[in-house]
Amino acid sequence: MTNLRQDARAAKPQAPAAEVRDLLDKLAMRASCRDFDSSMIAPETLEDIVRDGVEAPSSCNQQNWHFIIVADPVRKERARDISGGNHHFAECSALIYLCFQKGWTHGNFSIVQSVAGACYHMMLSAHLRGFQCIWNAGIGDQAALREMIGLPQTFDVIGALAIGRAKSTAPKMKAPRRPVSEIFSWERFERPAASLYPVKQADTYPFWEIRNDSNPFAQWNPTEWSWDQIGDFRGYSVWAKSPLAGVYVSRRQGDALEAEHGLLGEVKPGARVVEIMPWGGTTTTVLLDRLGPDVRLSVAELSPNNLSFIEERLRREGNNLAHVTFDLMPNGKLAYADGSIDLVVLPQVLEHMPDPAAFLDEAARVLAPGGTIIASTRNISSAYGALWLETESKAQIPNQGPFTPLAARDVAAWIAARFEIVEECGIGAEATGDATLLTGDACHQGRLYAVRGRRV
Repeated sequence: MTNLRQDARAAKPQAPAAEVRDLLDKLAMRASCRDFDSSMIAPETLEDIVRDGVEAPSSCNQQNWHFIIVADPVRKERARDISGGNHHFAECSALIYLCFQKGWTHGNFSIVQSVAGACYHMMLSAHLRGFQCIWNAGIGDQAALREMIGLPQTFDVIGALAIGRAKSTAPKMKAPRRPVSEIFSWERFERPAASLYPVKQADTYPFWEIRNDSNPFAQWNPTEWSWDQIGDFRGYSVWAKSPLAGVYVSRRQGDALEAEHGLLGEVKPGARVVEIMPWGGTTTTVLLDRLGPDVRLSVAELSPNNLSFIEERLRREGNNLAHVTFDLMPNGKLAYADGSIDLVVLPQVLEHMPDPAAFLDEAARVLAPGGTIIASTRNISSAYGALWLETESKAQIPNQGPFTPLAARDVAAWIAARFEIVEECGIGAEATGDATLLTGDACHQGRLYAVRGRRV
């Protein structure tokens, strides 16, 4: 087997013809779009795109697929509402719902693979015709959708293809691709350790026991992950959303972010501030508005993918980035000199870290004497903590990465051991949503615990 591998590598590479290379390069330029201009596409053109799609291979040649084009504006708005947040469903020219007749799976999802192949063929057809598109698995409530498109019970729908013309202001960035060397190997499975995510140990991992809302093997405890694994996970999944201004905001934050930033106090012009691991920059754009134009802000993240996403998001929010830098923090180490930072902000990220107490030592190292730390964390000793234990932690890990809520009293003790606590509060009396401020002993019972400390 080794000789075959060596022989294959020794074979002389054959470059494709120029016209083939040109076509391949053009196809590689295809990128997902979530910002359409709502213009119409001729029905005949949409039908031609579907016609191109069914040239894709089909398992056993059964072709038990079905594609439903939805172009009526009212129905597209209904599709948006059913999806639970895909604004582009209403703005695209048309949606093509990807359906299949149940039964022809052979235990290997053959029909699902066939529909996926046809969908991508349609995407390439749309791309070559000068349109933009995006394939969406998140289509929302199946029962409501089934009623809207009149889908019989013998068929299922697995996604929707949105096609249209991008707005002139739509993001032009294509989501990052993993290096090819990471995603293939010769003869046997080989993959970089950082892209192999931890799971709970088991003899087997039966496919049918794993669902989005129930994954008994999901490893939520970040202490079981390395910094590199967390960075890899977060760095690619951040691109599950587009960096569109004012569109994608954190549902878990709600009004709590204003309460967290209420601990900032006065930040003097010229101060140097670091925000730690904000993932997609939802908190960053709000923080920039709060700090003002004369403060120097550094965003510290684990992956360059997060940094490029956040930078694009901030630009689209209209922020002046003259005083903003974007810095990597490999292995949880900050790239700043001792005592060089005036304010460190940790927006619900301690619970995502392999060793949060050790990271607080790193924060203390970079803070100048008299410098401030603002930290917030999801609190296991709260109604939300009970919800997490009973429900959330049974599901698959979210795109933001693994986390386990921390006990507010533990975090308070970690902060007190390194800083002087100036102010602390709880945020949210309910399990989700509200931003009720809790003080005194009750501050350790809120959904979130937030604290302001001073380096002495």
